[in-house]
Amino acid sequence: MSAATSPAPPLASRTARAASPYRLSFARVVRSEWQKLLSLRSTWWSLAITVALSVGISLLMASASRDFSVGFAPVMTIVMPMQFTMLVAGILGAISITGEYSTGMIRSTFAAEPRRGTVLVAKAVVLTALIALTTALTYAIAVGATAPILATPIDWSTPSESLVPLLAGVFAMTTFALLGLGFGFLIRNGAGAIAATVGVLFVLPVVLGMFSFAGDSWRWLVDASNYLPMTGAQNATTVAGEHIGRGFATLAAWPAVLLLGSWAVVRRRDA
Repeated sequence: MSAATSPAPPLASRTARAASPYRLSFARVVRSEWQKLLSLRSTWWSLAITVALSVGISLLMASASRDFSVGFAPVMTIVMPMQFTMLVAGILGAISITGEYSTGMIRSTFAAEPRRGTVLVAKAVVLTALIALTTALTYAIAVGATAPILATPIDWSTPSESLVPLLAGVFAMTTFALLGLGFGFLIRNGAGAIAATVGVLFVLPVVLGMFSFAGDSWRWLVDASNYLPMTGAQNATTVAGEHIGRGFATLAAWPAVLLLGSWAVVRRRDA
């Protein structure tokens, strides 16, 4: 006498029962990237250095504002420290991804979310939000701290001499961070990505500026420096500047090109 066996349930029904009710949405990827970025001590150190440098230099400039030449806009004491804090923002952007490559965590990230473009966009969104919030908070602290010291107060009734440069500064700082993120995805090495970021933000403007003493045959190098990220930031934040539009366009173009290139590369390259 043979034992009776019940037929196995159809594959479709078994799959339906095993399917999880949870789905990895873009919001969940963003939340995961947010938690990863904030869990790094390097993130908090970078943000603390950014705030300290920016506010400290603003206080020094405000103290010396009585000796500045006529025509110096008071709001520039708030945004000009960006020439130093841009490096911290760029480095933070680079290490936010190269750390995952060095530890191998990037394999787990791509295993959890195989759509690598989604991971790239989520990291960019989180980094942009963090840098924008930090920069806005830093500017608010600097404005309050320098208000009693400035020889001439900021004219808040004129947006071009107050809010516009500050918003441009926030935009520029996010650009620097995204530039570092793009180099991090492309190079995948912390030292290399930081070197490339510092090179574009700080070294390249100095090198190209040296050719301003050369003849007309080298003028094209000086003209090329007008389209570097730092020059774009200066143009965008200058009060009543002639090249504000070009400054914003330059700031938008650099991270767009780097992140699009990163997306094209990361889709085809092994983790």
